[in-house]
Amino acid sequence: MTDAAALVEAAKKALADAEAALAAEQAAPAQEAPEAPAPSASPARGAHAGPLSPAQVDVIRAGYTFDAPALEMGALVNGDPLADVPVRIPLAMVNRHGLVAGATGTGKTKTLQVLAEQLSAAGVPVFAADIKGDLSGIASEGTSNPKLLDRTASIGQHWAAAASPTEYFTLGGLGTGIPIRATVSSFGPLLLSKVLGLNETQESSLGLVFHYADRAGLPLVDLSDLRAVLKWLTSEDGKPELKDLGGLSSATAGVILRELIGFSDQGADVFFGEPEIDTSLFLRTTADGKGIVSLLEIPGVQDKPAVFSTFLMWLLADLFNDLPEVGDIDKPKLVFFFDEAHLLFNGASDDFIASITQTVRLIRSKGVGIFFVTQTPKDVPSEVLAQIGSRVQHQLRAHTPDDAKALRATVSTYPTSGYDLKEVLTTLATGEAIITVMNEKGAPSPVAWTRLRAPQGSMSPTPIETMQATVSSSPLLAQFGTPVDRESAREMLAVKMNAAAAAIAQVEAQKSAAQQAKEAAKAQADYDRAVRDMATSSAPKTKPRTTTRTTTRPRADDNPIGDILGSRAGQTVVREVLRGIFSTLKRR
Repeated sequence: MTDAAALVEAAKKALADAEAALAAEQAAPAQEAPEAPAPSASPARGAHAGPLSPAQVDVIRAGYTFDAPALEMGALVNGDPLADVPVRIPLAMVNRHGLVAGATGTGKTKTLQVLAEQLSAAGVPVFAADIKGDLSGIASEGTSNPKLLDRTASIGQHWAAAASPTEYFTLGGLGTGIPIRATVSSFGPLLLSKVLGLNETQESSLGLVFHYADRAGLPLVDLSDLRAVLKWLTSEDGKPELKDLGGLSSATAGVILRELIGFSDQGADVFFGEPEIDTSLFLRTTADGKGIVSLLEIPGVQDKPAVFSTFLMWLLADLFNDLPEVGDIDKPKLVFFFDEAHLLFNGASDDFIASITQTVRLIRSKGVGIFFVTQTPKDVPSEVLAQIGSRVQHQLRAHTPDDAKALRATVSTYPTSGYDLKEVLTTLATGEAIITVMNEKGAPSPVAWTRLRAPQGSMSPTPIETMQATVSSSPLLAQFGTPVDRESAREMLAVKMNAAAAAIAQVEAQKSAAQQAKEAAKAQADYDRAVRDMATSSAPKTKPRTTTRTTTRPRADDNPIGDILGSRAGQTVVREVLRGIFSTLKRR
């Protein structure tokens, strides 16, 4: 090998060594990478660990930051709950109404309890219907456990057991509580028509009956009073009373009476009567300034929920009629939770929905907030939904075509957000909800996936013995516990109908006496005529005169009339005459 060839080989070897060294140097960082510290499993504040970006999380944080007092709902969920991003409702905006919706078992009742507890602590009275009987735990302190404390700590809730001052009520005394009663007059024809399922014509006729009763001064206290007025107005004596008002057909009255019988059979008779409840009692606070929670306990009659939903609407309407205007205030005077609200609107007439819409729209200016609790927003008419400022939407299910349709309708009502709401709403865990509220300026807050706070009261019902002791010690029991039966339309009409019946009986008696006298006179005349006819027919015939006068003196014992009356024919005539005189044998 020449020197030149050796140099070429050496150069090739040096180049190969250099390339190998470079390759080894480039491979070294890749081998060391697994030894680098792993990133933290817990995302930093606002980190993009869920469907929202850090910027979107900051928008939600700012959207729920209020200077004024607020109800704490929970913490934002973005993969994990973010304890430093609380979701809240301004206390002053609660009278702009709200909706708590979700499928059965998703946590609606506990959400209601969380809201009621905080309202009471803030000095706001609460009225709620406890249809399923599991809301009474608000009156008892809750019980701590590690799982509960872990959950509350993850959302920044400093949990402590607490009970809220509670008063128990029942409808008409069915159950444990102070009886709530109303008079039929105050209940009104519109609500009664709704609960009886009357059509528009029948509803109009029932309104006419109420108008007549008011005009005639007939108090409609209970259902028996209403039935008495209906029967009176369809009687011969009562029909003229409505002549100038258009009248009441017997067929329509019959339908209403039949429905009232069915209504009574459901036990509704006990709801109507006196003493009538004073709805201002629901606005009370305790000596230390806490709002009293008024619970309407109706677990024993949950198979007739439509009746009780309508009765709750009466309570709300009565509050609307009695409360003064207060305008915008720092906190509501009362918050009314309307559980099973979908039952209120099932089969409702346009007039009925219009009345509810007007009540919801105007009652906020009287300091009353209403929360409708139901399964889907679709259960509530759009006219009512338009008045709602805060929405708490728990999980929805889409197992059927109707469910899927309801889900699409719900999603379409939310503002634009960073969520795929169609997916999120079907995957929410129990105790989580999609929330949007009305902020202090009246604008909607950002849509927030929220893990809700836990109630501080018991999640189990309060023992029945404790409830009974609370009712027994209430000063309201002496005032409203015993029903009062005063004179009302039924008794007044009974007097009037008895007087009318007595007058009719007197007229009939006079007619009967006159008829009997007429028949007696006719019988006497017939008798006199018969006697004359017999006397004429029995007179002796005159014999022709003869030139020879022969005078025959009758015997002293001759009696032609007696002979005739004693005969068979004479006895028949006398018997027929006597039958007519004494009416003993007469048939016509």
